[in-house]
Amino acid sequence: MDARPGFHQSLTLLQKELLEMGESVKELILTSVNSLATLNEKAAQQVINNDDQIDDYLTRIDELSLRLIALQQPMASDLRIIGTALKIAIDLERIADHAVDIAKITIRFAGEELVKPLETIPQMANIAIEMLQESLLSYTERDVHRAAALAEKDDRVDKMYSTVMTELMGMMNSDYNRNRQLTHLLLVAHFLERVADHTTNIGEGVIYMVTGKRKDLNV
Repeated sequence: MDARPGFHQSLTLLQKELLEMGESVKELILTSVNSLATLNEKAAQQVINNDDQIDDYLTRIDELSLRLIALQQPMASDLRIIGTALKIAIDLERIADHAVDIAKITIRFAGEELVKPLETIPQMANIAIEMLQESLLSYTERDVHRAAALAEKDDRVDKMYSTVMTELMGMMNSDYNRNRQLTHLLLVAHFLERVADHTTNIGEGVIYMVTGKRKDLNV
C-alpha cells in the first residue's frame, strides 16, 4: 500500500504541468519560425501574447515544487525529481523567450521581403523541436540514454549555425537595410542555437535525476 498517496498525487500533477508547458513551448517555437518564414505578423503577435501562459506555468510549477518540499518531506531521490522539474521549467521558460525574440523580429520585418528564402533556419528549428520532445520524453521515461543522445543533435545544430553565419555574413554589402535584415536573421539562428542548448540542459538534468551524477552534454 502506498504510504504517501498525497506526495505521489502532487508529483503526478507537477509532471502533468511540466509536460503541458513543454507542449506549449514547442508550439511557440514552431509558430515563431513559421511566422518569420512567411512574414505572418498576426502569428508572430500571437506568440508574443501567449508568452504569459508560459510564465503562468512556471509560477505553478514553482509553487508545486516548494509545496512538495515543505509539506511532504521528500527523500533524496524525490528531491532530485522535484529539483529537476523546476530546472526544466526554467529552461522551458527561456526557450519561450527565444520564441518571442524571433516573433519580434518578424514584426520588425513588416512590409519587407526576405532577402532570401529561409532554408537552414527552419531546419535548425525542426531539430531543436525534436530535441525538446526527446528531452521531455527522457524525463517522463527516466531514460538516461535518450537524454545523452541529445548531444549529437546539439552538435548538428551548432554546425548549421556556423553554416548560416558564413552564408549570411557573406551576403552583406553596402546596403544598410539588407545588412539590417541579415543581422536579424543571424540573431534568429543564434536564438535557435540557444534553444538547442537549453534542451541539452534538460537532458543533463534528467541524467542527474536518475543517476545522481552530473554530465556535461554541451561540449
